[in-house]
Amino acid sequence: MKKIHRSITSGVVATGTFLASAGQVFAADIEVPDTFFTDVGGLISSVLTFVMAIGALLVFMYLIWGGIDWITSGGDKTKTEGARNKITAAIIGLIILAAAWAILSIALNFLGAGDLNDLLREGELIK
Repeated sequence: MKKIHRSITSGVVATGTFLASAGQVFAADIEVPDTFFTDVGGLISSVLTFVMAIGALLVFMYLIWGGIDWITSGGDKTKTEGARNKITAAIIGLIILAAAWAILSIALNFLGAGDLNDLLREGELIK
């Protein structure tokens, strides 16, 4: 039981750390254009930023939901198992979300662009 509590605590701390850093990154990347998207790069970059932010928020909410289910299970094995499955799924979702962001960042750095908007605006992928 102590091992489960340690892993849950570690997951919550890791999630909080990721969301805090992700919030700073997302807040720094959001730009409000004067007109509706004038180029494809701006549109794709804004959509990806929005999707990543929503994904992180949903993962965090699902993790909290699993924690609440765990607390309110009252020792019932089926409810505890369901809550543990929710927490596990939330942590796996967070790992997938972070991996997708990391893969995109690595690919952009490999192509020599600071972000997706720079890469598309320079016309390297879209002519």
